[in-house]
Amino acid sequence: MTSHVPMEQHQCLVCGNVFDTGVVLMDKRLKKSMKMHTVTGMGLCPAHQRLFDDGYIALVECDETKSTPHGIKLDSKDAFRTGTIAHIRRTTAKQAFNIPISEHPMVFVERGVIEALRGLTRRVVHAKEVEN
Repeated sequence: MTSHVPMEQHQCLVCGNVFDTGVVLMDKRLKKSMKMHTVTGMGLCPAHQRLFDDGYIALVECDETKSTPHGIKLDSKDAFRTGTIAHIRRTTAKQAFNIPISEHPMVFVERGVIEALRGLTRRVVHAKEVEN
């Protein structure tokens, strides 16, 4: 169904879900040229926006063999996501990774990185339990 006054939606950079922005779009010619819910861009869904505001960065695992990067940069539209996502504090990410962590809400990581981080976390928790 088309309309000349649709609701704007964005697609979440992190999870890929589509969400309402609360903005009403309008075709100036008053023609029914857009769908009732029209995706106009990318952004953060409310849940991932809260995590970003709380100081977290999302690690989004992608399959590098199925992704199509342009140069050294991998854009959202070119990444083949595996569905595995983790969030870590921005300050921790700056210490853990050998790359500059900018104010972007997410970074793509290779297969295995998130599982390796989970393994490190389990060892740290286990070491603290042994000390006590």
